[in-house]
Amino acid sequence: MNRTRLLIIDDHDDVREALQSRLNVAPDIEIIGCTGCWRTGLQKAVELQPEVLLVETKRADGQGLEALRCLGDQCPGAAVVVLTSYPDADEQAAARSAGAARYLLKDIDTAQLVAEIRSVVPSHH
Repeated sequence: MNRTRLLIIDDHDDVREALQSRLNVAPDIEIIGCTGCWRTGLQKAVELQPEVLLVETKRADGQGLEALRCLGDQCPGAAVVVLTSYPDADEQAAARSAGAARYLLKDIDTAQLVAEIRSVVPSHH
């Protein structure tokens, strides 16, 4: 079975840990990296070539949308899923224009999150 390689970028440690444990239930998703620093995440994404990037755009450093744009430029083959704590229409529009495939809220249930991740994976996988 081909596993979807996923990289998580979120500046909250507890959120990253929770996402990892939630996504570990899906046998076809492999978490290949997890970081709070988007620059580190960008380096890892270029190096590891994940199919999916799970990114929180609401960051303490205010660089979430900038991170999205850089990820889109540097990793054009990866689908970007924004997983955020609360909805923001302006941010959603900006995230879409920066190339995000999905804009989801963190309270999404695990099965739905897994389904959304699967839905953005390029079909050649």
